[in-house]
Amino acid sequence: MASSLAASLAVVLHVCASHDCFRYPLTGDPCTVSGYLLGNSTNCTGGDTEDCCAAGVLYPQYLCSPPVTGETPASMVIGSFAQGGDGGGAASCDGRYHSDDETVASLSTGWFEGGSRCNRNITISGNGRRVAATVVDECDSVVGCEEEQGFYPPCRNNRIVASPAVWKALAIPEALIGDYNVTWADAY
Repeated sequence: MASSLAASLAVVLHVCASHDCFRYPLTGDPCTVSGYLLGNSTNCTGGDTEDCCAAGVLYPQYLCSPPVTGETPASMVIGSFAQGGDGGGAASCDGRYHSDDETVASLSTGWFEGGSRCNRNITISGNGRRVAATVVDECDSVVGCEEEQGFYPPCRNNRIVASPAVWKALAIPEALIGDYNVTWADAY
């Protein structure tokens, strides 16, 4: 019986490894919604208007993120930290803009930990590769739908926004750029 249970679990884990079955680690309680933000605008500064806030829609807010482990699952999206890019203003960690050629990232509110990871490297793993990226900003999981956030809703609690250089270093095909499952860890 134990071997059939182990075999079944192995099949589930194999199938889920290539799909989006697990958003959080298998241990520990996932972070839950802290509140909701009412969308108030259809203005959008980025090129992807379908992701912008819509008037009257409730968007979840999170004060926490899933626990950080040696391989923390995350959802990564692409973002420009350059002046005029889709990130809004300058990076909160250093008050500067960053070229799309720099391997930089922002972390959701819980992982950002009030700036404790500012200017520190994390290792992002995906597509069979790894890259070191410097945390330069917060992907706010509480505030959103305002001009400073490009009229986008609050970030999910397991979000990494990574520069084009990170995506390039991971050799992720252009057709897969979007919401991409990765893992990350603090780089010591």
